[in-house]
Amino acid sequence: MSADTQNLREQFDRLQEALSTRQSTELFAHAGLAFIVAFILGGATGKLFWDSASAPYVAWLGLVATVGLLVYGLLRLSKARTVLADELARYATMMELRRQLRLDDPSALLPR
Repeated sequence: MSADTQNLREQFDRLQEALSTRQSTELFAHAGLAFIVAFILGGATGKLFWDSASAPYVAWLGLVATVGLLVYGLLRLSKARTVLADELARYATMMELRRQLRLDDPSALLPR
């Protein structure tokens, strides 16, 4: 195995290890869960405001929590999109290294 091939293989292994855990998936899940909880809490808060002649403190607390969850969800969504773009770029690089190393060519892997 030449030094260049060894270097490509090490780079391929590093990229494969880095991509084995997808951070974007966890960030998208956090954003989705925050939006769902904010939607439910927002509905309950809206109902409190609608039914009361004067808004109770719990309604204001619910409003603050709803807005906080929406902001958190938007921040997680933004970060997830950024991380996903980086992961896709690293995946494309890994696939190019895979092609250069001829890992998908079974005849290249046979002993000579």
